[in-house]
Amino acid sequence: MLSCWWKRCRSTACAVSTEAVSTQAVLAGGGASGPRAGSFDLDRPWQLHPQVSVRPERFGALLYHFGTRRLSFLKSPALLTVVTTLGETPSARDACRQAGVTEAELPAYAAALATLASSQMIRARETS
Repeated sequence: MLSCWWKRCRSTACAVSTEAVSTQAVLAGGGASGPRAGSFDLDRPWQLHPQVSVRPERFGALLYHFGTRRLSFLKSPALLTVVTTLGETPSARDACRQAGVTEAELPAYAAALATLASSQMIRARETS
């Protein structure tokens, strides 16, 4: 079972991952917590929040929200590509496709994007 996990530390840091988490870890409560992939609309247009700064790193990227003062870690270069192209694509699903995300990987990326949406790193984009 693929899932996204995130962790909060005293510094309010948030880590976002698209790595697979075992079913046993999820059932035992040691795996995915927070938003589920089913709560994120991949077919909707999304964008990086205007108050978020992106700093690419070898492991993926650091995202800092100047409004909420939260820091998130993107633990995948592909997830960084998805996040940075959200504002240029018609939907999150299209951003994932452009980043080379397979159908099998899509639920994990949807869960990671749901986590980013719940922490206000990304937001729904209004179409004009």
